[in-house]
This record gives sequence, C-alpha cells and structure tokens, in this order.
Amino acid sequence: MSELIFCYILLLVRWRCCPVPSRSSLFQALHNSCCREKSAAPMKIIPNVAFCGETTKESGNALDKLFSLEQQASVLHVLNTASNKELEAFKLLRGRKSTNIIEHREKFGPFQNVESLMNVPLFQYKTVIQVCYSILCPETKKKKKKLKDNGLLGKLIKPDVGRERLKAVNSIVSIVYGTRRIAWAHLDRKMTVLDWQQDESCRMMKGTYLSSVYLEEMSSVVSKMPTADFYILEKTGLPLQNPSLFPILLHFHMVEAMLYTLLNTTFAQDRRHQVLSVNRNAVGKHFKLMVGDTRTSGKELVEQFLSESVLKAEPRVFFPLDKVVQYRQMFSSTEQNRVEELYDSLLQAVAFYELAVFDTEP
Repeated sequence: MSELIFCYILLLVRWRCCPVPSRSSLFQALHNSCCREKSAAPMKIIPNVAFCGETTKESGNALDKLFSLEQQASVLHVLNTASNKELEAFKLLRGRKSTNIIEHREKFGPFQNVESLMNVPLFQYKTVIQVCYSILCPETKKKKKKLKDNGLLGKLIKPDVGRERLKAVNSIVSIVYGTRRIAWAHLDRKMTVLDWQQDESCRMMKGTYLSSVYLEEMSSVVSKMPTADFYILEKTGLPLQNPSLFPILLHFHMVEAMLYTLLNTTFAQDRRHQVLSVNRNAVGKHFKLMVGDTRTSGKELVEQFLSESVLKAEPRVFFPLDKVVQYRQMFSSTEQNRVEELYDSLLQAVAFYELAVFDTEP
C-alpha cells in the first residue's frame, strides 16, 4: 500500500513539473507503473527495425525460390549497368521508378542482391517480382505485333481455331447467304478459284420457318459443296432495334445453325471447328467498300479480278482459263438482279487468305 502511495506522489510531482497531454494518460501511466509487478514475465518490445528486417529476409528467401542464381545475376546486371533510357524500355520501370534506381545506385553503389531493390522508393515485394519477370522475359516488338495481330484476328474470325491451323490451310469454301439465295466460292491457297456458284433457296422464308424445311433445303445445298479445310460463313450484323428485321435475322440464324451442324462433320469426335464466321464489315474495310457503316457492292472489284486474271502474269485472283468464259456468262445472266451473294462469297475468300493466312495487305 505504501508503494502505491509513493507512486502516486511521484507521478503527481512529475505532472506538476512537466506538461502531460491529458489526465487520462496520467492514470494510465499510474496503472502501468503499479501493476507491472503483477506480471510474471515482462513485456518484450520488438523494435520496428527488427520486424522490417525479418520481412526483408523472408522476401529474399522467397525470391531465391522464384529465381535461380543465374536469373538473379541477369537481373542485377541490368539494374547495375542500364542507363535511365535503357531501364525505361521495360514497361514497369518507366517514369519515376527508373530515376529512383539510378539515384539509389549512385548513392549506395551497385545492387548486391535482388531483394535490395525493395529499398528503392516505389518498389515493394510484388513489384520486384514483376520487374524481374519483365527483365528476364522482355516483350519484344515482334511479340507485341503478334499480340496485336491476334487481337485483330479475333475480331475478324470466330471461333478461334489457332494460328497454326490457319497457316496450314490448303483450301476453303467461302459461303454467303441472303434471303433468296446462297453462294459459295472454293479457293485454294494459290488463290485459284476451283468452284464458284450459287443456289436459289426460296422456300425457307415462306410460311412459319419450319425447321424441317430448313434442314431439307440446306442439306441439298451442302451436298453440292466441295470438301475443304475450312468453311467460311459471312457474319452479318443487323440492328436489333428495328422489329421489321426480326424475320430476316431469324432466317440468318437458322441458316447459320444448319451450316455449322451439317459442315462440322467431325466435331463430335475431335472437337475441332471446320466452320468459321467472318465479320462482313471487316471484309468491306479490307477492300475499301465501306461508306460509313454501309458496305457498297463489290461487283466492280470482282469484274476487275476477272480481267486481271487474263491480262496480268501474276493476278491477285487466278481464274482457270476454261472457266473465265463461264463466269463472265454467269455475270451477264445476273446483271439485272445484282447477285451480291455471288460477289461477296469471292471477296470473302480473298480477304480470308490475305488477312488470316498470309498476313498481307492489298
């Protein structure tokens, strides 16, 4: 009891002599001073510095597990020798981070280990790991171009079948269908037109859109088509806001579903797509046929291809001489109807080869 009174008097004297933030802190200090003896073991205070050092040590051990000594040496070589401009070549080191590395290097000398990068401002454990990966596996311009091309290819063709299969293609059948007819063009990788024709399909949009009628009509059309590595369908985007277009949209979807089913003959066994859809407007942009959001007729361009096949030694599209007359007659017989499906099937095939197979521009 006497010790308690003594503590109280001592603290009271200190309170009068030295300013204390609040009364509550006084009584808290009194409580801590007098109750310290009740604790069997004194509280061990761990300095913040020791805690941080332990974290750094653990991070260093984790980095050793992630990267081999050879990889760490490669990272350190870049960090200790690269100029500010060379550091900024890595996306994660642009801006203030590259400057901080240079300043830290000038002030403290070369980095001795990878984890010491965490001593540089703006660099935490996760950032250091990302920087190491970016230095060890830099994203080259060629790789960026490939990623960009893959992105463009993904917008052009659905579904994704892999670039290797596209590069190895030997022949394709390009198919375009409307409300009254369906046309296809068979081209090999030498851009030779092997077959090019159309079929009238007037029964499908009559009545109540019976699935059995679609199956009968499309089975008959598919039986006339040649075999190929891929069958390319035109993907038309009609505005859904216009209710009057719903019957046409329904027709297109039913034809597309029938073609996917009838032409993907081995899909159930190997799960490999043989039927692909190509964006109509992407083909139009490739041939500069777009006026705003509207695609114009490709008739003149197809006629140009026919003429060049006879007049040029290396035409863009090659028509066998024995079929040029046949195709010209086909054109003259359809002059009044402007059968866009026939023109578009050929243009779609050419665009597919140039954009997806050869990566060439006209």
